[in-house]
Amino acid sequence: MSEELIDYAAWGERFFATAVTAERVLNGVNVLAGRPIDVGPLGVGPGRIAKVTAQGTIGTATGERVGADPVSFHVDLPVTLKFSIDLGMDKQNFDAEITVPLVITARGRADLAIVLDVTPPAAGQVVVRLKAQGLRASLTSKAANVEGELRRFVAKYVAKELEKPYVRQATIIDVGAAVEKAAAGLGPRDESPMADELTDDLPAAMEAELEHTAQLFLEDES
Repeated sequence: MSEELIDYAAWGERFFATAVTAERVLNGVNVLAGRPIDVGPLGVGPGRIAKVTAQGTIGTATGERVGADPVSFHVDLPVTLKFSIDLGMDKQNFDAEITVPLVITARGRADLAIVLDVTPPAAGQVVVRLKAQGLRASLTSKAANVEGELRRFVAKYVAKELEKPYVRQATIIDVGAAVEKAAAGLGPRDESPMADELTDDLPAAMEAELEHTAQLFLEDES
C-alpha cells in the first residue's frame, strides 16, 4: 500500500486503467462464446445459383490492451463453421476457421459507469481460413467466391449480435453501483457479532454518561 498522495486527475486515470483490464473486457465479449451460427441457404457466385448452408459456433475471444489514451484493446473473436455448397447437381463440403477482429475502447459515462465501445470489423478485415474437402470442392470455392461471401456474412452477423441488449449490458462496468454497494457494507450488519456487542454495550455506556452528567449538576448546586 502506497502512502503517496496524488491529484484527482491522476487518481482517476489510475482507477480507470485498473478497473478496465483485459480480463474484464474479454469477459464482456465472451458472452458471445458458444453462440450458434446457422446460415442458409445463401445464394453465392454468379447469378447466386449456388446455395450455401452452414452451421457453426462462436469461440472464446483472446486479446490485449493496445492503447492508454483512450484505453483500448484489440480482441480476436474466433468462429468455426462447417458448410456445403449445393450446385443443384452436386454438393461440396468445406470447413472454415474464421477470425473476427474487434477494437474495444473504454469510455467514461456521466453516471460513473465505464462503457466498452465495441467497433465491429468491415468485411475485408475478417480473416477466413478455408479448407475444402477435395480438389473439386477447392475449385468450387474459388468459382463461387465463398471466402468473400463468408467475410461479408460473418461481419454482418457479429455486428448484429453486438447490438443485442444482453451483449450491451455485458459491456458496461457500473462503477457507481459498485461504490454504493461497497459503502453499504462498511457499517456493521445487524446479524454480525460486532453489531451485537455494540447493541449490548450501548445502554450501559449511555447510563454511565447520564450518571456522570447528573453528578456534575449536583456538584454545581452544592
